[in-house]
Amino acid sequence: MTGDREQQNMTQTDIAHLLADAADEVEIGIAPVQAVIQAGRRRRRARRWAVAAATAAVLAGSTGATLALAGLPGGDRQTGVAAGLSTAEARHVYRPQRTPLGTGTDRGSDWRVELTVWGAPRDRAEAAGQLTAMRKFGLTKTVLPPGPDGLVNRTSYYASLYLGDDRKPRVLVFDNVEKWDRMSGRDVSFGALPLAKEGATVSDRLAVGRVAGTAQQVKCTWKKDESTVDLPVAAAGSPDRWFLCLAPEGESVKAAVVIQ
Repeated sequence: MTGDREQQNMTQTDIAHLLADAADEVEIGIAPVQAVIQAGRRRRRARRWAVAAATAAVLAGSTGATLALAGLPGGDRQTGVAAGLSTAEARHVYRPQRTPLGTGTDRGSDWRVELTVWGAPRDRAEAAGQLTAMRKFGLTKTVLPPGPDGLVNRTSYYASLYLGDDRKPRVLVFDNVEKWDRMSGRDVSFGALPLAKEGATVSDRLAVGRVAGTAQQVKCTWKKDESTVDLPVAAAGSPDRWFLCLAPEGESVKAAVVIQ
């Protein structure tokens, strides 16, 4: 009798949580991206970034760098994907949250870097709609999974460069995660790439990266040991702060560290 009453009292919220727990046991990957990550101090949950160019992303820590393949799904299993009963629109499944990271003019062309965070679809139907929306947004197949299964229960984020009159973004760094692997302390994770159209053979003078939500200042150093300080910004949809540094023309970014 007790068991019968418990079953009758089960609410829709209880069922949603049970379904979330069941989905939590299924891991769906994303197509590997050919890129290289230079990894510094490894945390218990290793971060995995994909860099959309033939350059290195850097995880800065207290020890020397090692090499690891990039492009694999990052983070831990998602928790709370089914939390609440909000619509896909309210969860930003089809329209990402957008945060400007930096703007300027270089060699006569205006540029801006923007972070977009796409909410995690709860099922294949939502994922299919998100994949269509991402394609319309200008994201190409090189930074998207081959099908909607690679998006279910995963949050996707892209730091992208818009240069001149180009309407389609050039993706600088991106990832597709079941749960954010949050930065802490003086952790720094960044990618250094050219401020140019894709395929241009110029110096990696543009650095875009993540730091802990408590970080106040990031110092970027160039190859000639000159440096600048950037103030990281909070980004919608991300638990971390993001920063952007730009080296002078002909220079390349050598390092980025949290100084405050």
